[in-house]
Parts: sequence; structure tokens; C-alpha cells
Amino acid sequence: MAEPESTVINTNVKQKDPSEALVIAVTTRAIFNLEEEHKLYLEKGKEEYTRHQLANQDKPLPPGTAFAFIQAVQYVNEKILESNPAERELFDILVLSNNSPESGVRIINSAKHYGVSAALVFQQEVQAPSTPLRVVFDGDAVLFSDETDLIFQEQGLEGALQYEREMEAVPIGEGPLKAFAMHLGKMRKKFSQEKSPIRTYLVTARSGRDMGIRAIKTLREWGLPIDEAFFMDGAPKGPILAQIQPHIFFDDGLHNIQGAQNVGVPSAWVPSC
Repeated sequence: MAEPESTVINTNVKQKDPSEALVIAVTTRAIFNLEEEHKLYLEKGKEEYTRHQLANQDKPLPPGTAFAFIQAVQYVNEKILESNPAERELFDILVLSNNSPESGVRIINSAKHYGVSAALVFQQEVQAPSTPLRVVFDGDAVLFSDETDLIFQEQGLEGALQYEREMEAVPIGEGPLKAFAMHLGKMRKKFSQEKSPIRTYLVTARSGRDMGIRAIKTLREWGLPIDEAFFMDGAPKGPILAQIQPHIFFDDGLHNIQGAQNVGVPSAWVPSC
């Protein structure tokens, strides 16, 4: 919605140093379902949209695609603070909106209703206490660099396999989401494996037999804990994602994003550089 002013809702649990916090920014149309309101805005304009939002400002918006992910993130914050109330390495959530302050009241009220705010960041009734934050990463061009993908495009499968054999002892380069994964891993290490509120997964098109060894060695070299790794050998990722039911899945392949959407898994496309 192309409104001129912007509303930012900072849902941090406590005041944190930006260098310590892991900041996650999410738009209001991702965390809440605003499709009906957006259609009204496009068809009848800003004034009618604003009147609608004001008339319904006390009616909570339904959850959107990223809603469960944000709740899981807040659950992690809660568990970390239970373990150490002075902890400063937490998630800091920013809800971004192009709504004007007048029409943004409903969004702020919705955030309060669901506990997406600093005051209500404790256990949510709609989420089981045992539910951890589940994040799935693709391998090449997401968690790792795209070096092997480039070899595959130039020299085919045999060339990529030969490259991996030659480079087996050398860690794969860093991908665009390595830093995010490492921060999650740092949070995860505050807990035992059994009690961790964070679970991370690697679901990669690599084969376990021929190209998985280097991936595992790279994760070990980075000191990055991964709960489970799935080497699909080119098979569709949708079925395994349906079993994991992650809160978010990161992949650079649009066909994999589509496969995730087909089984109801929230996903995020990581465009290749």
C-alpha cells in the first residue's frame, strides 16, 4: 500500500545493544493477512481504506504467512530469558508498515492482541510450550557459497563431483545466510540439545554419498550446530519439508520455493548474486 508515512513497531523484549541483538524486520502484510484491506485500497482508494481501518480498529487482523515464525522467535526470547534474565543476545523484531498513524492503529492493536509487543512477549496460548523455532536452510548459494553450482553449470555433474573430491578438505565459502545461521547457532548453544528452543536443518540438493562430506566438514569447521541434514540428491524437497514443518525455509531456487508453498511451508527466496 503506497501510503506516504511509515509506522515502525519495535517488539523487542528489553533495550538491547544493536550489535548484540539479531534484528528481524517483517512487514505488516507478512505478519497479518491484509489482502482484503489491500484490495479495498486498490479499488476504492486511500480514504475508504482509512475509514475501513478506523471502523475496525478494535477487530484483530487474521494471522499472515510470517505470523507463526514471529511467535516462534518470541518463544526463543522467552526461553533465553528464563535461563538468564540478564541475557542481551536476543531477537529484536521490527514490524514495518507504510500505513499512516491513523490507519495504523488497527495494526498496532492487532500486535497487542497477539502478544507481538514488548509488553506481551511471554508464552502464547496459541503455541505449545514445547514447540521450538524451526529454520531450514538450503546449502549451495544460501548457507554455502555458489562455487560448486558455478562449476556444475560450466562442467556438468562430473566436473562438480571432481571439484568436490579435490576440495574435500577445504571448507566451502560463506553463503548469504551464513551469518544469520551462525547467530542462531550461538543462541542455540546456550541450551542443551534436548532443551533448545531452536532447531536448524540443512536440506540440500547435494547427494550424501558424493557431495555431502564436504558440507558436513564445513559445518564442523564453522562450529555451526545443525540438528538434522538431508541430502536430497536432486529429489523434490517438498515432502521432507512437510515432515519438518519449519517456521521458515530459505532457498535460492524458485522451484523449491514453489514446492514448499505447495505443502504449506512458509518460505523465503534468496536471489543469487
